[in-house]
Amino acid sequence: MHEIISIELLGIRIDEPMVTLTDLLVSVLCFIFFYKLHRRPEQQLIIVYFKYYFLVMGMATTFGGLVGHAFYYEFSKSWKLLGWIISMVAIMLIERAAIEHTQIVLKKKYIKTLRVVNLVEFSIFLILTLYTLNFFYVQLHSGYGLMFVVFTIEFLLFLKTRNETSKYIMAGIGFAALSALTFSTQFTLHPWFNYLAFSHVWMAVASVFIYLGVKKVEVVKQEKALV
Repeated sequence: MHEIISIELLGIRIDEPMVTLTDLLVSVLCFIFFYKLHRRPEQQLIIVYFKYYFLVMGMATTFGGLVGHAFYYEFSKSWKLLGWIISMVAIMLIERAAIEHTQIVLKKKYIKTLRVVNLVEFSIFLILTLYTLNFFYVQLHSGYGLMFVVFTIEFLLFLKTRNETSKYIMAGIGFAALSALTFSTQFTLHPWFNYLAFSHVWMAVASVFIYLGVKKVEVVKQEKALV
């Protein structure tokens, strides 16, 4: 268990200020990217999914920063479960976006199959998390979704098409992997800037690269049905 550092601001106790601040840094970036994508004229499914990925991830990191860290002393442990579920929804959305990206090489029938698999996978991890109340399944879902689904899809697409979107998204997933590695090894630079804060910085960098990739998505004709 890492040391909990607290400060008092205007008479209000704030726990883990740097962890909270870096969480909110990710939130701000995600909300900005959501806004930019929302204003984009083309609203293909891949854009819609990435747009809401940033929105939901922004909500997850805001919740995590304020409820999971800064003011956690005011909440019971069960409140963290809500934050976990929000983050799981975000991972499902980015998986979904990667699946939509496969339309540049796959036929619609295969994409529909991948969509169903995505829903089944999310349901399984959600049930396991709710049943066990164990953060391990949230981490496992995140690792599976980002590395096995998103990175694998974008890597294969890049090999086949050399598109810029895949290149940037793979870089983003790489930084997300560094975030997970920092978290799992608990690599700490300083008690004020511990492994949690450091992992959030990698998350922020990952968000930037993912957004840069989404900016390069080419306009292609898509069907409107979500599944």
